[in-house]
Amino acid sequence: QVQLVESGGGWVQLGGSLRLSCGASDNTLNAHAMGWFRQAPGKDREFVAAISRESLSTFYSASVKGRFTISRDDGKNTVYLQMNSLKSDDTAVYYCCADPYYATYVQGRQGDVEYWGRGTQVTVSS
Repeated sequence: QVQLVESGGGWVQLGGSLRLSCGASDNTLNAHAMGWFRQAPGKDREFVAAISRESLSTFYSASVKGRFTISRDDGKNTVYLQMNSLKSDDTAVYYCCADPYYATYVQGRQGDVEYWGRGTQVTVSS
């Protein structure tokens, strides 16, 4: 059982930046492809970004591509989501997740993702 804990959420001004972090409870992070999802009030949870094992590949939703960057540091057992040029539509609870297969994210199989964190709130406001 991999336990994931997100941090770094908070309030940020329109156009600002924020970096989310996600730490794992053990040293198995390097065995998983990692991802970020988000859920805005009244909306379904949606995919944001994913990174394969060993950082070989990354994949982004169209709504964040060019503004967000996912990265990982397996030595620190941590995955990051750097968010720039934030918009009000980015306001949501952001969830970190882990799954053995990168394809799970690329193929849009959110229901098959194995491990989820509890989420961290990001609020973008003017």
